[in-house]
Amino acid sequence: MKKHLLPIILFAQCMYGQAPSGYYNGTTGLTGYVLKSKLHDIISKKHISWHYDDLPGHYAKTDLDRYYDHDGTNTTILLDPYSEKPNGADAYEYTTNDLIGSATAEGQGWNREHMMPQSTFHSHYPMHSDLFYVVPTDARINQLRKNYPYGISSSTPSKIFYTFSNTSKIGKSSIPNYAYTGRVYEPIDEFKGDIARCLLYFAVRYEGKLGTFNYNNNTSSAADTNPLDGTEEQSFDAGYIKMLIQWHTQDPVSQREIDRNNAVYAIQKNRNPFIDRPEWVQAIWKQVDNNTIPRAPINVKVTQTGAHFVTLNWSQSSNEDIIGYKIYQNGTFIASTKETSISIDHLEPSNNYRFTVKAYNNSYLYSDDSNSVSVNTLAYDIYSKDLFISKYILGTSNNKAIEITNKTGHAVNLSDYKLSIQLMNGNDYYYPAPYELEGTVRNNESFVIMNPYANFSCYTIDQSKLVSAAPQMSFTGSQYLELQYKSSTIDAIGRDHQDNSHYLSNVSLYRKDNVSQPTNSFDFTEWNTYESNYCKDLGGVLLTSDIVTANKEFIIYPNPVVENLFVEGEVGEIKTAQVLDFQGRVIYTEQRPFKNKKYITVGHLQAGSYLLKIDHKVYQLIKK
Repeated sequence: MKKHLLPIILFAQCMYGQAPSGYYNGTTGLTGYVLKSKLHDIISKKHISWHYDDLPGHYAKTDLDRYYDHDGTNTTILLDPYSEKPNGADAYEYTTNDLIGSATAEGQGWNREHMMPQSTFHSHYPMHSDLFYVVPTDARINQLRKNYPYGISSSTPSKIFYTFSNTSKIGKSSIPNYAYTGRVYEPIDEFKGDIARCLLYFAVRYEGKLGTFNYNNNTSSAADTNPLDGTEEQSFDAGYIKMLIQWHTQDPVSQREIDRNNAVYAIQKNRNPFIDRPEWVQAIWKQVDNNTIPRAPINVKVTQTGAHFVTLNWSQSSNEDIIGYKIYQNGTFIASTKETSISIDHLEPSNNYRFTVKAYNNSYLYSDDSNSVSVNTLAYDIYSKDLFISKYILGTSNNKAIEITNKTGHAVNLSDYKLSIQLMNGNDYYYPAPYELEGTVRNNESFVIMNPYANFSCYTIDQSKLVSAAPQMSFTGSQYLELQYKSSTIDAIGRDHQDNSHYLSNVSLYRKDNVSQPTNSFDFTEWNTYESNYCKDLGGVLLTSDIVTANKEFIIYPNPVVENLFVEGEVGEIKTAQVLDFQGRVIYTEQRPFKNKKYITVGHLQAGSYLLKIDHKVYQLIKK
């Protein structure tokens, strides 16, 4: 947007001054995709995800027109980039009260427009309600745009299908160096930079998820085509990126964008970095391609093995511009990372797996395969097989929180996890779009997801890892709530297709200490019940002393052990105690081991690490 530009000499300094002090700490000296990833970490932390129905109320703070027909005045008129005429009277205007569902002509009302079509991300939260690219626009133009990308329309009359009141149009794509030939929506020049910066924000904010979104670029002319290219770093097709950079350059940041960035920050608690620091667009995407094929990673090895996971480590390729690594399991791509180690989880016990790694550079040239490593997962281990819900808090008003715990033995990337809720609509049950989790949770760490309207006396919004008003965090006690990994149910609160109010209303539920595994079938006996609003000891990382006794029915000591390993707890009914190696092989067995004593003798074992299986519970022990 061009109106009310700041003086060019003070441009960069003024832009940077809009962000709170320290907001962009850690970015100094960074360029390219390393800078992009750092910005992702910054703007993703504590992003408050509001409910889609909250947005109309927020637009009165973020999208009023004080810049054109109503310059500087106290207005109630929304600024609609699809109909705004910068140099003349608009054909129509809207207030926040003119929200409608659909329209048959321009000027009938407005609705919420996803600049990046919501089919891209399956309408999931937090993408579904992000104020930076969900904006109020004319309802009819929004409908006609469908899921077409923004772009440069053909100027040939027969290839222009709609021209709107402010001369924006829908026509056949003529984006240079971009093979897509379908329809595009071309905004007027006044808003091309605004839109480009919104799309580039999307690419940064949702890095790590972009490869899971729908994309179908280059040759398709289908209505659901978008210009994502499936990569996490470059994000968009190369030809499309060039267009966005051109729009960003020719239509610099305006006062309206600065004001909107600050207003959204007050609501969402994150910022669009390309409004604060416009030069970062070039710093990230204007890179010199490297046409040298990277060398393969070396010394790939297994550093930890469990029943359901393995941790791999390797030495960095010697090329200086390596931006990432792809990991292959039995020849199939399964994961990527920017680090030189990764934990691969959701494996089956007592199974053999083969892993290789490839490096790639900023031109997306891939190395040969690394050395291959083969590993057998253990038959048993001491860890939880997956994340699990450890606390469910339902208090007065919007006091709602969920705690999730990781005791898998390794750090877990949350990108493929989501919360899904089953709501009742009359006599029908339905799942609204799920809320996707983000970030990483360390081993033995518990994190909290909280409703942004919550006001607990013992836990604050600032302490929580994720904050959302999505439907999953609006539970009232009657609903069934799931923790999912991809499309699989990992853990559940409540019972499927039932009114759960007799279990879940006005209570706080804490998973009992002897429960350390998720279950996809809710068992109320696994939970301790507390009064409404109870929220003691939410979140945090377990200390070593806590880990020894947490979530176990027995305490074993001394550990490490020389001769006799004592077992405390209700051991009278134990049928079998077995010592196993980490391949699951049985080394030693005792039947009814604690009938006349409370220990088992392990002095005959060689020094090393073992597993102690007491009926169906497994513990790790070290023999000195």
